[in-house]
Amino acid sequence: MPSAALGSADFKVFDVQGFQPRMGAIRTRIRPKLELLGRSLAPALARSVGDETFAHVAKHARRTANPPADTWVAFASDKRGYKKHCHFKVAVSRHCVRFLFEVGPEHAEKRRWAAAWKKNAGKIAPVLRRMKGLAWFKNEHDETPAAPLGDLTSEALADLADEIVRTRDGQLVLGRAVSAEDAARWTEAEYRTAALETFRALLPLYRLH
Repeated sequence: MPSAALGSADFKVFDVQGFQPRMGAIRTRIRPKLELLGRSLAPALARSVGDETFAHVAKHARRTANPPADTWVAFASDKRGYKKHCHFKVAVSRHCVRFLFEVGPEHAEKRRWAAAWKKNAGKIAPVLRRMKGLAWFKNEHDETPAAPLGDLTSEALADLADEIVRTRDGQLVLGRAVSAEDAARWTEAEYRTAALETFRALLPLYRLH
């Protein structure tokens, strides 16, 4: 039976040189596993968020030259897409798997969401700190976090909202990274557990929308 678990060879796809060869390897090796993971996680995540949830596996349709350094499955309440909404994501790259919550550059109401975050950060910060390993990433494609959430004061966490509206490409990305070495030993059930535990810890952010 096919499994959504990633092995060490799957992570090495990102060592493949050239746009077409790497995209071919992503399509054949990683995308089917992300599709399986998406189908597995979406119903459980829907129960957690209290709304219908759809899985969207990256197609990288806008790319024509530079091979992607990561690929992902994202989860949102919109069947047509996820980029205009707060969303959760499981992202795979050369050195890690990341379980993320994102308010991306194309979010339809970034200023409204940022204002809600600033207003509620003092209440939400202690909840986010309960889960070990959660961190802030400057960019959705970064493998290394900029700072653990446990190292940020409530005021500093509130100020992260400014990242969303400072520039046209502003975004807020929180979550945790698991090394490829560790994740390559996981079963599909362990991927599912890690994703749901992280997403549920980040639910207060999703509910701000």
